[in-house]
Amino acid sequence: MPSPRTPLSRRRLLAAGAGAAAALGLATVPARAAAQLNPFGRYGSPARRLTPQTLYVDPHGRGDFTSVQAAVTAATGSGRTLVLAPGTYRETVAVDPSRPEMTWIGASEDPRDAVVVHDNAAGTPKPGGGTYGTTGSATTTVQADGFTARWITFANDWLRADHPGVSGTQAVAVKVQGDRSAFLHCRFLGHQDTLYADSTSLGTFARQYYAHCYAEGDVDFVFGRATAVYEHCHFRTLNRTDLAAGPYGFVFAPSTAVANPRGYLVVRGRVTSEAPDAFYKLARPWVPGSDPTARPMLTVRDTWLGPGVDAVAPYTNMSATYPWQDQRFAEYRNTGPGAAVTVPGNRPQLTDAQAASATREAYLGDWAPWGEC
Repeated sequence: MPSPRTPLSRRRLLAAGAGAAAALGLATVPARAAAQLNPFGRYGSPARRLTPQTLYVDPHGRGDFTSVQAAVTAATGSGRTLVLAPGTYRETVAVDPSRPEMTWIGASEDPRDAVVVHDNAAGTPKPGGGTYGTTGSATTTVQADGFTARWITFANDWLRADHPGVSGTQAVAVKVQGDRSAFLHCRFLGHQDTLYADSTSLGTFARQYYAHCYAEGDVDFVFGRATAVYEHCHFRTLNRTDLAAGPYGFVFAPSTAVANPRGYLVVRGRVTSEAPDAFYKLARPWVPGSDPTARPMLTVRDTWLGPGVDAVAPYTNMSATYPWQDQRFAEYRNTGPGAAVTVPGNRPQLTDAQAASATREAYLGDWAPWGEC
């Protein structure tokens, strides 16, 4: 597949300070946006709306709203579109179920330009007492069905090093629970629990589609119980200075309900790493306390696995009570040094016949969002 531009990780950005921020675009975006005659590009403006259902967001006051949440709150009903001008939107955002078929568009069509970011972690104290927990840490939460985002960065820039006394280090960039949720050419930046692909309830099999996206992190940074297809996506594992030895973390941690025949499908992607070779596991199963019957499912196929993945033992347990061998993990025709089959028992493979049903069409049914890429 085509090689996208090498992304700057959020960890390097924060470690290097303002200079790296300028390189990423977080610091230089306002200057560039100010120079634009229309920060909304080809997507109209408040004076010339694409449709009456379109709202414009710009942190410098040239839109209908300066914050994404204010625009979401105003976008009542179904089928609303939010166009985000280049800028850094430091806030938390929630799209509740009463706002279905919503679309967010990054106006520049470069996901590095429109960044929605905040810095809560699971162990962050809440005003009034208690802590946020994993779900409450999310910068963006999407519960509505039919949500689509294009060219947006979703980030959580909470860092362990800045909070040595906090034990709840999960820090979610986006939690997605709605059915028919599509993310096209988006970025997901975080460390632990970056991308939470989930559903609103145990009995709801939410379908999600991620295409040409980039996600980075360290511990379980793509996780949850959704039926999710990741096509042409780049997953990057981060280096860690707080650990003396591997494993540093795990790319995937699905928690698929036992009744759901479809969990996570990764197809035609790639996994790269900043860490030493073999310091990351590809996946471990998450069987949450709220669903001890879960049988996590992950299929990785036609994907390049870099040397950061432990080829000898790419899977491990989150709990000895639920060994990974009892779950639904499989691979098919992967390539790269991290895909080398040195211990066959540690690398379950699909047969050709099984692979014929491990497709985006089989996973997503009557919904075909890839036509929107």
